[in-house]
Amino acid sequence: MPTAFNLNDLHLFVRAVESGSFTAAGRHLGIPKSTISKRVAELEERLGVRLIQRTSRSFALTDIGRDVFEHAQASIIEAEMAESIVRNRLGEPSGTVRLTAAVPTAQFSLADHLAELTARYPKLKVSLHVTDRFVDIVQEGFDIALRSHRFPLADSALVQRRLAVHPFLIVASPDYIAQYGKPERPEDIAGHKAIMPSLTEEHWSLISDGGTKALITPQPVMAADEPMVLLKAAAAGMGITVLPTSVCNDALHDGRLVRLLPGWTAGCISTTMLMPHRRGQLPSVRAVVEFLAERLAR
Repeated sequence: MPTAFNLNDLHLFVRAVESGSFTAAGRHLGIPKSTISKRVAELEERLGVRLIQRTSRSFALTDIGRDVFEHAQASIIEAEMAESIVRNRLGEPSGTVRLTAAVPTAQFSLADHLAELTARYPKLKVSLHVTDRFVDIVQEGFDIALRSHRFPLADSALVQRRLAVHPFLIVASPDYIAQYGKPERPEDIAGHKAIMPSLTEEHWSLISDGGTKALITPQPVMAADEPMVLLKAAAAGMGITVLPTSVCNDALHDGRLVRLLPGWTAGCISTTMLMPHRRGQLPSVRAVVEFLAERLAR
């Protein structure tokens, strides 16, 4: 029969899996990689099973390791909740909240609010992972994910909370308008230079505030699937483009861009917050959720 194991070893095992490697876990926890590796090996020895298959190039859970991880992670979350409840009774939220977001969402929606968040909750530490890859927030141990999407998200066991809807506006720089003129109707755009927001897109589907639809085929001079590139190209006068308000609002306010065809938009994009149900119950996570809901919904 396996001997009783050290719960601290279980904690290190969970952090190693969430981080993706012993090296990353050691960096996050501030302890040597070798210590974590040794403690996980001791945990495996006590349990009598292999939890992680690791070589110099790979780090992957075994089938039984995945089961152990899911239960161990749930136990750690419960322990964090117990600690957070005590801390919450004593004062303000504290601890680390792990967020993940795509690059444009982090740049245009999150970045401007992080200083205020940390000022409001000085005992709270925010760990933000910015990536355009799909993140499995349960398996990778994140508390909150922010997703920007044009179509509804698939149903899942995750808690979903929609924060904002940003319409795509038709925009161009003042210099472009001075040189090539200002389109007054959707069909006028067909003769204009365009910076396409998709590598495969050829048309823009516009819709008026009254529900009238128009399919426009502009003259592409460039295509890019990264909003910052589109913003800078349009501000430099390369052509007309369509950008969500989350991306172009500042440029419109300071005059770098001008909105064309007021009353018409080119669809919209939603920003939704996702979180595992258990994580969302932590007082520290709830504090961040409510703060972001308040700020991003403006």
